[in-house]
Amino acid sequence: MKKVKDENKILIMLAFFSISVGLWGNFRQLWLQDNNFTVTQIGNIISVGTFFSIIGIALIGRYITLNKLKKSLTFILIIKFINLLVLYYLNGTTHTEAIKLSITVDIIMEYIMITSIYPLIITIVKSNSIYSKRKLTEYLFRDIGILFGGIFIGKSIAGILVDYNVCLIISNIFLIISIITILNIKINYVEEKTQAKKLIFKNILKDKIIILYLLDVLIGKIAMSTGLGLKMLMLTNHFKFSDSIATNYLLIIGLIADVIGILALKYLTPKNDYLTITIKFGIRFIGYIIAFISNNLIITLIAMTWSILISTSYENICDGVYINRVKNNYQLSFANIRYIVRFLGEAIGVFFCGIMYEIGLKYIFGLSAIFMIFQIGLAYYLIYLREKEND
Repeated sequence: MKKVKDENKILIMLAFFSISVGLWGNFRQLWLQDNNFTVTQIGNIISVGTFFSIIGIALIGRYITLNKLKKSLTFILIIKFINLLVLYYLNGTTHTEAIKLSITVDIIMEYIMITSIYPLIITIVKSNSIYSKRKLTEYLFRDIGILFGGIFIGKSIAGILVDYNVCLIISNIFLIISIITILNIKINYVEEKTQAKKLIFKNILKDKIIILYLLDVLIGKIAMSTGLGLKMLMLTNHFKFSDSIATNYLLIIGLIADVIGILALKYLTPKNDYLTITIKFGIRFIGYIIAFISNNLIITLIAMTWSILISTSYENICDGVYINRVKNNYQLSFANIRYIVRFLGEAIGVFFCGIMYEIGLKYIFGLSAIFMIFQIGLAYYLIYLREKEND
């Protein structure tokens, strides 16, 4: 029997972890709502969890070396497993502070794992193809987890009604398999002596375009999360979708978005970068403005759908061109900085989404559109700087 390579074992571990994340993460907001948390409280909890994830990622990047990364991630998976068990037993209780703490821990562990997978892989092998496999594995199996939830939620299997708490425990079963897999991975890596972290950051952040790009990432993520940070709650409460229909809607739209992203990269990318940014963000901005002014549910759903459909398109212009400016030996540190900036934007955006939700659905998209004005302006200015640099 052919031995499975260790890098493929990591991908297998990621596959089971992603199924777990897709199955539970998709219903986490609704689970909290079932436990009598308001939408604003849910937004605050997710925002706080995301913010503390930033601290966790920074600490991992600062203090955990690559040769110790496997042990650290194994420990994180075990904490997440135990914490999900705690959440399972907290369901339906009045221990609100314990639930808040456990949800926060769950988000922190999830985000640290997601950001640390590729650094773990490069302790064995480093290549463009393995990076692509890592991204594909995460997205594909997360969608499989969402699909499982959409199919079985509300169904009765062997006399057991599949509710959010049952999905939580099934998610934990996939997490156990992920833990078993990582325990069977052998890492024989001796870390080379590298430059001090401060010097690395100084080299990365001395580029004005990179600094402005990171600011654009921050504002863009705030805009996106303000509009769609609590989309499951919006779909079930405002649009009256069942949890199953909402799940299948997001799954189908997400898969179509992936296809559009591939087609846009190969066939649909305009030669003019200003036009590319206008297609990706300008149409979204117009849709959100119309949704705000009209306060019409159908128009709002169309605006949401377009926003999701275009989300993975034109990444070569929006991100790739800036990421590739960074030298290879700084790429890991830069990836860490990008994740921190993105998660900070997500934390802020979800917080705003929760506040606007209580005021009215249209205000979610109105506030998101305001942030998008600055995002689009920065994106245009970055293109101008790049073109000026090449003159």
